[in-house]
Parts: sequence; structure tokens; C-alpha cells
Amino acid sequence: MKRSDINRIMAEASELIARHGFTLPPFARWTPQEFRARRSKARHIIESRCGWDVTDYGAGRFEEMGLFLFTLRNGRLADLTAGRGMCYAEKLLITRERQLSPMHTHVLKAEDIINRGGATLVVELFGSDEAGRFSADAGGRVMCDGIERAFGPGERLRLAPGESVTLMPGDWHAFWAEGGDVLVGEVSTVNDDEEDNIFREPIGRFSTIEEDVEPTHLLVSDYAHWLA
Repeated sequence: MKRSDINRIMAEASELIARHGFTLPPFARWTPQEFRARRSKARHIIESRCGWDVTDYGAGRFEEMGLFLFTLRNGRLADLTAGRGMCYAEKLLITRERQLSPMHTHVLKAEDIINRGGATLVVELFGSDEAGRFSADAGGRVMCDGIERAFGPGERLRLAPGESVTLMPGDWHAFWAEGGDVLVGEVSTVNDDEEDNIFREPIGRFSTIEEDVEPTHLLVSDYAHWLA
């Protein structure tokens, strides 16, 4: 992805988030220079990879397959292992109409996917085989706003604003917006985007960036280079 496109997507996302009544935390407004100057005090933000995230899954077709994310808070894997402490994470996502977030699951993370506003969020579901691998023949059970329900292989949930689904490790899922863009909330156990995303197809989680302009804000994938 070109950095100029990422800057534009960030600006558009900020406007959509504000229209739905959400305000991003102060560090969302930091320039790369401000982030570098504050990196010592912002150690938790950096280490837990909170912040801006724009991905085309390495395919170079963001409008067709991509996602905007902002990690608002994220806990520690050590706390999750210990069973106490900061074991949670929260994100805001934006999925555009017909923009696919491809089929994947998680080994550790349980998550609530919430339609925070906009159009309809479509979530396609499959179950796992005995080894936790994708199964085209398997269904399962999920919670929709606290109500348990069964799903068949390939079943599509259509979530209106305010509705949600709870997904457990081994619940394979893809999602996209229908009828317009959707602001999505994600509340989960600790999030590890580097190791805990298992995709059905061999694709990448992060984008390769063409630096045609300076970044407006750093992506979480920029931290290792820019803040070293």
C-alpha cells in the first residue's frame, strides 16, 4: 500500500468514527515526531501495539480485501497465562461495503464482534475439525447478544447496529459490510496480531508499504522501525 493511501484512509476513518460519537485516545493524534519524543512514557502503547492499523492482507486490493483497525487498549499475554491482571483488549474497526476480511480463526483469542453503527455487518461462519483446522462441513455454536444459537457450515449472520456475536477459538469467520460502511467494535481477550491470526488461505496480516509521502501517524507495524 502507498503511504499516501494509508494517510487518506486514516483521515476518512477519523471522520466516520467521530460521526458515530466515538473519540479516539490522545495518542491517536501524535505525529511520528511526537511519538518518538514520548516513546519512553508510551512504552505500554508500543509493546502492546495499540494504535493505528490499516491492512490489505498483503494482496494490494484494499477496496476488495482489507480492514481499518485502531487498537484502543490491549493487555499482556503474561497476565492472560496467569489468569489475572490485564487480560482484555478493545478495538474499533471499519469495514467498507463488500470489503472482505478473509476467513480466519484464533488459537487464543475469544472476541465479541459488535456492529457499533452504520449498515449491516455480515459474518460468515464455519467450524473446525478435531485438529482445529478449517472444515467446510462443520458448524458450531455461538452467542449472539448473550443468546446461544447453532450455526451451520457457511451460515451468514447479519448483524444490525447494536447487535453482536461472540466468537471462540476455533470459530472460523470472515466478515464484510452490506448496504454501506460499518463501524465495528471488538472486545476480546489479549490480542496478538503477529502470532494469533490463522488464515484459511496463505495471506499476510500486515501490508507492505510504499513510502511515497511522510506518515501522518504511525501504524502499529511502524513501531519497530520508527521507534527503535
